[in-house]
Amino acid sequence: MTPQVTCVGETMLLLTATEPVPLDRAPHLSMGVAGAESNVACGLAALGHRAAWPSAVGDDPFGRALTRSLGERGVDVSGVRIDPDRPTGLMAKDPSPSGSTVHYYRAGSAASALGPELADHPQVRSAGTVHLSGITPALSPSCDALAERLLTDPELRVSFDVNHRPRLWPAGRAATRLLELARLADLVLVGRDEAEELWGTATARDVRALLPDVARLVVKDAEHGATEFGGGTERYVPAPAVEVVEPVGAGDAFAAGYLAGELRGLDSRGRLRLGHLCAGRVLRVTGDLADPPPPEQVEELFAVPDERWTARASAAMAAMRGDDHE
Repeated sequence: MTPQVTCVGETMLLLTATEPVPLDRAPHLSMGVAGAESNVACGLAALGHRAAWPSAVGDDPFGRALTRSLGERGVDVSGVRIDPDRPTGLMAKDPSPSGSTVHYYRAGSAASALGPELADHPQVRSAGTVHLSGITPALSPSCDALAERLLTDPELRVSFDVNHRPRLWPAGRAATRLLELARLADLVLVGRDEAEELWGTATARDVRALLPDVARLVVKDAEHGATEFGGGTERYVPAPAVEVVEPVGAGDAFAAGYLAGELRGLDSRGRLRLGHLCAGRVLRVTGDLADPPPPEQVEELFAVPDERWTARASAAMAAMRGDDHE
């Protein structure tokens, strides 16, 4: 089937301790999946939309495991290429009381060899929206060329989540390059804090001034809320209060909810509300993915007046069952 959204980027096999102890003391490890773009694809699929992930993995058990996992979540993985010469990327999460440390083993991976030719893939050409993040151009020169090819193709509508990962970029390179790429996108999602770190912008309106020609811009301000700029209008929707278990994956869930809102023809308020609800669900679990909010809850919360939105949505997040996750 033709994908509504095609997500382009690397996904790695994630290794984590089965108990809350440092990796070097963990008697057992569990395997999972880690990838910003595939997280978005999974979120969209869970919301009932057609999402594809054309990428590359190694001819190894790790590549087979993560491809199977994404397929089981409803993502179309028929476009994944098996690279016989390069391995699947790995990521290890090392927990500690002060926060988790992430270790990457992705240099020379199968996905790092992706290049501009992927822009000609049928799942890219036929998609209503192509979604990628600022992680992809940081992986290799060929991945950077892929990102630019996608963003400069006049036949593609491209959503770009800035997703700044300082450890992946050479010193002094990220700010300039990510700004260049963001200015080419049709839709940009960026955190207010990461925009300030990258470009010195203090407010959402400052970010808009830096990206005046982007058709639609969404600036997320962590637990405070998110602002959408587009068509000469500005809309702010506060975020519901959430007891955070782990923040990893919440930005991807927001992107999935927001894109799903576009696919459903929601207005700016509805798009931002659905993004917040999806992000809130992920904030309440230990993994990168969570079940989306039930459709009946979404409909109920969409009908709530602005002045009651924060309280009602916060109550819905607090009532989320501890086992209500994937």
